[in-house]
Amino acid sequence: MKGLKPTLLVLFVSGVPMLAVAGTGIQPLNEAAMGNITGQAGVTIELETKLNIDRFIYTDEGSLEVNDIFVGGANRTDMFSEMGLNMNGAATDRLDNIRVKIDVASDGDAIINLLPLAFNAVDLRVSTGAWNLIGSGGSTTVLSNFNMDALIGSGTIRIDTATNKLNFKTDIAIDDMDFDVPFMALGIRDFELTGADYDLQAPQPLRVFAPVELDIYKAANSHGVESLAVDLQTFEADVRIGGVIVGGTSIGSVTLDNLAITNTSMLIYGH
Repeated sequence: MKGLKPTLLVLFVSGVPMLAVAGTGIQPLNEAAMGNITGQAGVTIELETKLNIDRFIYTDEGSLEVNDIFVGGANRTDMFSEMGLNMNGAATDRLDNIRVKIDVASDGDAIINLLPLAFNAVDLRVSTGAWNLIGSGGSTTVLSNFNMDALIGSGTIRIDTATNKLNFKTDIAIDDMDFDVPFMALGIRDFELTGADYDLQAPQPLRVFAPVELDIYKAANSHGVESLAVDLQTFEADVRIGGVIVGGTSIGSVTLDNLAITNTSMLIYGH
């Protein structure tokens, strides 16, 4: 190559692609044809995680302190045991079996879809220690020993550019939730939430989930100040509480059949 002149070298290099194209029968694309080519749509994320926080503190004039926060897998294979199904695969303490698909539609809407990796549900455990209100007058424990084991069937977040609203849909079922309210000497045991059509005598996996749909957006409050608006579009469920504890003694159980919350809106803003 030492004796090859620069002009000949340029001609040779520029000619190689054309010779290759001619030899294979490939035709170059014109601008119109190239305009019709689009790339691979969307991004997919496979997620496996767990979260521990020793202490979360929100401070206004006083403080709210939440201790020992855990978010992860339920580490159980016996969710909703009346169905006799291993709905969530191998037991782990990790939040896993999650695939997140992110797309931007042609109208600009952002769509985030949460799906199980396998044809299955995502098992979830959320637990905390004491929730304390702390101020100059002392402290009060308002909640303690919180533990919730749940299944998530799906989740979709859509940000609509036409309405400037975030729409959130999910299907959730709570197999067991327990907590204490110490300052009221109250405790809740074996709280269960399922779909409104879930039948304990003839349980079906697709009916175990309660649908929830929210719209979240910006709106003016009664003073004309921009605020965070949350509209609850859909919530239908059956609720069963195995034990209501008052003063250390169970006073019985509670059942709410076909609970439906509709036409519910709220505005959130500072004061």
